[in-house]
Amino acid sequence: MKTLSQSLKSGNWRALLACFLYFDTGFTVWVMLGPLAPFIGKDITMTPAQLGFLVAVPVLGAAILRVTLGNLYQAYDGRRIALMGIALSAIPSVVLLLMPGLPSYTLLLVLGVLLGVGGASFAVALPMAGSNYPPKVQGLVLGLAAAGNVGAVLDGFMFPALADHYGWAHAAGAALPLLGLAALALVFWAKDQGVKSGSASRAFVSFFITVFGLIALVLCVHGGAFGAGKTGVLLLPFLGALLAIAVLPRHYRGVLGERDTWAVMLVYSITFGGFVGMSSYVTTLLISLYQMPRIEAGLVMSLLAFIGALVRPVGGLVADRISGVRALVLLLAAISVCDFAFAAWMPLQAAGIALLVAIYVCFGLGNGATFQLVPQRWQGKTGLMSGIIGAAGGIGGFYLPVIMGIAKETTGSYQMGFATFGGLAALAFALVVALRTQWMSWALPKEVAPAPVMPSMTQVDGRV
Repeated sequence: MKTLSQSLKSGNWRALLACFLYFDTGFTVWVMLGPLAPFIGKDITMTPAQLGFLVAVPVLGAAILRVTLGNLYQAYDGRRIALMGIALSAIPSVVLLLMPGLPSYTLLLVLGVLLGVGGASFAVALPMAGSNYPPKVQGLVLGLAAAGNVGAVLDGFMFPALADHYGWAHAAGAALPLLGLAALALVFWAKDQGVKSGSASRAFVSFFITVFGLIALVLCVHGGAFGAGKTGVLLLPFLGALLAIAVLPRHYRGVLGERDTWAVMLVYSITFGGFVGMSSYVTTLLISLYQMPRIEAGLVMSLLAFIGALVRPVGGLVADRISGVRALVLLLAAISVCDFAFAAWMPLQAAGIALLVAIYVCFGLGNGATFQLVPQRWQGKTGLMSGIIGAAGGIGGFYLPVIMGIAKETTGSYQMGFATFGGLAALAFALVVALRTQWMSWALPKEVAPAPVMPSMTQVDGRV
């Protein structure tokens, strides 16, 4: 506890708290369609695949928007960007609260993209928090800021109960006071110490092009413009990613030519993608597998999300001591084993929930361990890389509910879905093992790095 206290006192803890609240409320808004999905399905007729697509759209929205929001952070004050993000992510709650009747499925898809702005807060909250602390505690600080994904706990507690009493459309309005609280914290406490470069006006234009372009892509996929059935849905993340990359400044695209970028993106698509994708879909999964009541399923979703969020700072703290590389070797292997066990066994309710708890622990620890690597490997580009790597996590989170829905609709079981993600985790494990020796040359924190590594760690001013 003394070490933790000293670490927090080495920087601006109020700014860290503001960043935490910003990401926490953004996350709450981002995944709220997950626990509301069973209620929406009662009023709007959808196939399992359409329901999976609906809850996946906000996840994809955040994934793609993180890239251009991270680019914007590189050029403009993070506090003001965060306030803009809160305003945009509040629009769906306002629309649903004030609508006289039920919205259409098409309108929900559009609002889903705007909900993604809440999840995109990751690309601003993390680097802004880190900019207030020295390099030696980045794993812990980024883990604490990103523990804002505990916002998913509020979703499971709040929205099912409110939807049961007031209807799901009105229940969405409960997010507004939380967003207001985060805005106040940002105004009075947030501070961005990051070094800025590039054109802020161009970065703003790029961000809004991505927002409206993504809405157009989602509607085109829904209308069958990119192929009937599942083809367009599976293509959507690639089309959205191409859009975001196209509007990035040319000199920033260079990081996409680096092998390490793609390797860390794959890892994060497993750890964070698993966390957010499962948080979006687990309520539906529990109801379908175990006929669990909707409110009870929402509470279990909250428990799982709380566990995953709670251990994320622990993952960062452990990675500060032993490096994220060593931690990820173990965690990716464990995720793969758990996914394959679920696919082969399809356990009864108690064992199934226990296995989901184990998976969520690995997700949370893995998230913290992954982002311990980012400021070590990409000093001075943490905002951009938070956006790009976070986008990969969001894309992984998009595919999880989509593939789970397709597996259920096609085979009548979720086995193929779990087996698919178990195989991807095994691939990520093999890749980290193959790169382990090279990564250890820069991944160890200063205090425990061997002598040959220390001269290359030149950052001493406490900024990232």
